Amino acid sequence: QLQLVESGGGLVQPGGSLRLSCAASGFTSDYYAIGWFRQAPGKEREGVSCISSSGYIRNYADSMKDRFTISRDNAKNTVYLQMNSLNPEDTAVYYCAARLYSVCTSGDFNYWGRGTQVTVSS
Repeated sequence: QLQLVESGGGLVQPGGSLRLSCAASGFTSDYYAIGWFRQAPGKEREGVSCISSSGYIRNYADSMKDRFTISRDNAKNTVYLQMNSLNPEDTAVYYCAARLYSVCTSGDFNYWGRGTQVTVSS
């Protein structure tokens, strides 16, 4: 059973930081890419970042690339999203998702976590 579990969300003030974690389990192969997505109430889901199975290829949405950092620790089967300089527009449920390919540019994200809430407010 493939499973992704997000954690690390919470309430932070504008300008603050959070580190989200995505723990993966049940994968029979190490070759899977992980993407982070977010969805605010009443808005469409948008891509945030993606990391290849090796961890060396990282992609970011333009609005996040200078503030967010994605990384992974394959020994722990965990992907992280470090978020700095948060603003209220970053408030959303953040999801991680997996595709059974090494890179982010092919295949669908077929496996999803249930999300973790990030709220940025004073």
